[in-house]
Amino acid sequence: MKKLYGVFAILLLLGCEPPPRPGSTVAGSLTAVDTYITSDQVLPNEEYVMVTTAINLPLYVNHDQKAFKEWGKKMGVITSILGPSEWDVPAQIATIEQVIPGKPAGLLINGTDPGIAQAIQKAVAAGIPTIVYDSEIPNSNRNCLLGSDWYEMGRLQGERMVKLLGGKGKVACMGILGMENMEAGFKGFQDAFKNYPEIVFLGKYDDKANVETAAKITADLLAANPDLAGLGGFDSNSGPGMALSVKEANKVGKVKITTVDAEPEHLRLVKEGVIDYLVGQKRELFTSLGAQFLFDMRHKTTPLSANDARAGVVPIPSIVITGSIEIDKRNVDLFIQQTTAPK
Repeated sequence: MKKLYGVFAILLLLGCEPPPRPGSTVAGSLTAVDTYITSDQVLPNEEYVMVTTAINLPLYVNHDQKAFKEWGKKMGVITSILGPSEWDVPAQIATIEQVIPGKPAGLLINGTDPGIAQAIQKAVAAGIPTIVYDSEIPNSNRNCLLGSDWYEMGRLQGERMVKLLGGKGKVACMGILGMENMEAGFKGFQDAFKNYPEIVFLGKYDDKANVETAAKITADLLAANPDLAGLGGFDSNSGPGMALSVKEANKVGKVKITTVDAEPEHLRLVKEGVIDYLVGQKRELFTSLGAQFLFDMRHKTTPLSANDARAGVVPIPSIVITGSIEIDKRNVDLFIQQTTAPK
């Protein structure tokens, strides 16, 4: 591809009311899929928009958003990141709907909740290339999903828990109940115990992606079950919250912890021996690949017919599963080095 020149801008929205964005006039002139640009030339105000919720969550900032910004710099396009500061799905929906009239070059939407499906449908119907990342949103008509196999992530946790416990003991897990990806993870976790009748599953608990809530649930479980043997976590704050209460109860090493994600705090807790095992996601791929797919749709990079829009063809993959990263004491130092390396 020719070297591309353009303007790079990031907008970080802490509420759900996005202000006017650069590029809305030009992007708004592209009103249908079959009017997409047919070369690698970037328009002066070509804008790609990421819409999430909990926009300040370190997991999102350090991986999804960082990769999206870097892709924008490389391509010479405008990248905007919009959404509420808290976990507020209605506000995310409102943000998507407010972005649609400006017709950005592409929309990259965090699949936070099935309730955002209708807003995604509106974006697709408006002719905006629209990709969902992280978790599937059923009935959304998204052009592509990029994410992890959460059932597999749960199964990996469950299998490691079996080894850590020698096949017996009381186990519970926590995350955000009702999210399709985490529910798949919970199922994979439980399915790993099917052949181990001496593992007693106490249930799944909703920590609402909040460290304090995860710590409270853990403390309550320990109080009710002094012989609790293992805990599995399925959101970014589950592991730190579980670890906090396990440390306070002087149960480090006695209660085995497996969880998702590999933020600096997670890595430190593995190094300290509080968390035993992490299943990380390749989140940078969600947004760097997703943004590139949006660009490819907009620019007709790989046409599959004389007119893909009229043929009803979407010229990018329908689903991309990026795989998992397994971390324990054997390899944690390599990931710590990566997070502390000079940028």
